[in-house]
Amino acid sequence: QVQLVESGGGLVQAGGSLRLSCAASGRAFSTYNMGWFRQAPGKEREFVAAINRNGVYTYYADSVKGRFTISRDNAKKTVYLQMNSLNPEDTAVYYCAAGSSYYLKTRYDYNYWGQGTQVTVSS
Repeated sequence: QVQLVESGGGLVQAGGSLRLSCAASGRAFSTYNMGWFRQAPGKEREFVAAINRNGVYTYYADSVKGRFTISRDNAKKTVYLQMNSLNPEDTAVYYCAAGSSYYLKTRYDYNYWGQGTQVTVSS
């Protein structure tokens, strides 16, 4: 089992950057694929980015490709989401998730979730 705690959210102007972190507890962090999802008010939770267990493979939603970068440090049990060129449409609560599924792009592929961190982008 793994517990996840996100940090790094906040208020930023359009065009700005933020770096989200997700710290994990538990011994098996390196055995989990990790993902970032987001949920805006009135909308369903959507996939943002994912990284496989050893960090070799990464996946992105089309809406963030080229602007966001996911990475992980298994020694620190932490996954990151670097977000650049933010725009108001990126405003949402961002969630970190861990899973063991072969697939990485849907919420059903993840077993463990953090509490979320708010990202607000002003125009």
